[in-house]
Amino acid sequence: MIRRLERAQEELSADLMADEEEDEFILGMYQFAVHFDKYLNRAEYRTPKMTGLEWVHTKLATEKGSYNMFRMHPVMFFTLHDLLVNKYGLKSTTRSCTYETLGMFLWMVGAPQSVRQAEDRFERSLGTVSKMFNRVLNSLVRLAADIIKPVDPEFRTLHPRLRNSRFYPYFNNCIGAIDGTHVHCVVPNDMFVQHMCRKGITTQNVMACCDFDMRFTFVNAGWPGSVHDMRVFNDSTTTYSAVFPHPPQGKYYLVDSGYVNQQGYLAPYKGSKYHLQDFRDGPEPEGKEEIFNYAHSSLRNVIERSFGVLKMKWRILQKIPPYAPHKQSRIIVACMALHNFMRTSGIADKHFHRCDSNENYVPRQAYEDQPPPEVVDDAANPMGTFRDSLAYALASRS
Repeated sequence: MIRRLERAQEELSADLMADEEEDEFILGMYQFAVHFDKYLNRAEYRTPKMTGLEWVHTKLATEKGSYNMFRMHPVMFFTLHDLLVNKYGLKSTTRSCTYETLGMFLWMVGAPQSVRQAEDRFERSLGTVSKMFNRVLNSLVRLAADIIKPVDPEFRTLHPRLRNSRFYPYFNNCIGAIDGTHVHCVVPNDMFVQHMCRKGITTQNVMACCDFDMRFTFVNAGWPGSVHDMRVFNDSTTTYSAVFPHPPQGKYYLVDSGYVNQQGYLAPYKGSKYHLQDFRDGPEPEGKEEIFNYAHSSLRNVIERSFGVLKMKWRILQKIPPYAPHKQSRIIVACMALHNFMRTSGIADKHFHRCDSNENYVPRQAYEDQPPPEVVDDAANPMGTFRDSLAYALASRS
């Protein structure tokens, strides 16, 4: 009896060992199949009738085709290409050249086009499209460090705009404007609430400075849309103090009512009519505060015009795809670098031309999804006295 039990136990152990070996064999075959499908059974590379490079060159052959697809004229495209290649690290690979890579990037941020659409148009894999996009993005962010800054850090030149009889000599020491704009963003669920702005959409609050040539001189991107403009401003002037273009003694920026009226930053009078459309649709400004606000708004609208052209030109900023939050911020900075490059290229562009030909024209994109500023109290400081002196002078002239 004992011997039979021992024999049965031996047979059971052998069966269990056989089952384990069979399970291990099945698992091994499954793992091999997965490995084969992933690494050894790739589809053959596609051979399109027209390669992405050929398509780019076809569009660059005409002014209209280049502008419609890449948002710039062919001469400007080639100038930008050579700059990125020679100074900012844009390189070709064994499977894609820099012309195709740059063309695809501009097509994606200008139209805009999704990664899936780029995969279909250029007949590249999703991974290749992503790598090509990132190569240009990295180069443009490097360019941004050199091009998004004042042309003259000392602000020694009086801009022709300030020589206009409406503003001369009252605003001689004005060096530009500062404002924030909200850019649509897509964020994870745990970041949804902090990025929701007062219009009920998720945005990034982007602060920028610009000069009177509509060139951006500073940008701080990445702050959640629920954050007050003054918090972004304080971060810009402290955390990024080394690169922020601080106004020299006696100079100042124009800011809106969402900022404190303080030394170096001149805000309008609160509680009085301010925006240009209010003056166009209503009676002439009356009293020193309205007269000052009208002049202030007429000059400060350069930042609104700059944001408007930026969003009109690079339409990806009207709704950025769901990239990682930090990548979305880099795309904003890259588009502002493109904006400055085009502005300083010396080549005419229709989006800038309309602003140049009409100093009161503000593209509607400047106001889309833009919450009104949260009014802050004026601080009691010498800038308030200076504002009063300008207001009295302007009122006495009129």
